Amino acid sequence: MSTTDEPTDTLGGLPLGLRAELRRLADVPKLLVALDFDGTLAPEVDDPDQARALPAARKAVLALMDLPGTRVALVSGRAIDSLVAVAELPDHALFAGSHGVEIRLDNPDDALALDDEEREQRETLQRILQDVAEGYDNVWIERKPAGFALHTRLASEEDSRIAHLEALAHTKDEFGALTVREGKNVLEFSLRSATKGEAVEHLRRYTKADAVFYAGDDVTDEDAFGALGPGDLGVKSGTGVTAADFRVEGPSEIARVLGMLAEYRSNKEAVDS
Repeated sequence: MSTTDEPTDTLGGLPLGLRAELRRLADVPKLLVALDFDGTLAPEVDDPDQARALPAARKAVLALMDLPGTRVALVSGRAIDSLVAVAELPDHALFAGSHGVEIRLDNPDDALALDDEEREQRETLQRILQDVAEGYDNVWIERKPAGFALHTRLASEEDSRIAHLEALAHTKDEFGALTVREGKNVLEFSLRSATKGEAVEHLRRYTKADAVFYAGDDVTDEDAFGALGPGDLGVKSGTGVTAADFRVEGPSEIARVLGMLAEYRSNKEAVDS
């Protein structure tokens, strides 16, 4: 597995050996294709509500969703309502939002319900983070089902650094136990703990998948890559140390990978029918 930022040999812009692995997955009876959204299917944008999957990525995802024995799930740090809105996928897509705190399956009955103590803690957390955000330009908070995210993408590097330090210090003083995740230009605080790795395992069991393909770009996706086992396949989008099997440059290349997987799996289905 790749654990450094060293460049890999490529063939047609994709890592050597990746095509062979995609062909192998074409033979898997039940395949789960689990995908991060921002930075993986969709380019990073300043306004999260404006994010959309690249047309080629969306086309490939829809093609995979139409194939027998293939389930597609989006696994994201976004709240699930936000994820569903930007993904714009058919109803039979599966969703894991808030790093797996929220799960929407075929019967979307799962709902996150905070108890009275958690609701009070959430109000306190909101107050603390709002006070931090108001002290800096272009720093804002996003509501999450079990907490909040402090966004600093548009802030200066210095303001971003100090805002993160203040938020960490103030929340540590107030809360004994709080799950904190650091992403790209975002710091997430949650009253409940879950990881993308746990979400992938949940989805694997639910779909009874024989193998899992996972693609992601952020540090939080490393939990998902770590949950993969023999026969699975992980692809990292972009730079950074990773436990994924392969790395590609970004969403455009992820779209190509998904397109190839859909093509190979479709061809296998045609031969078998």
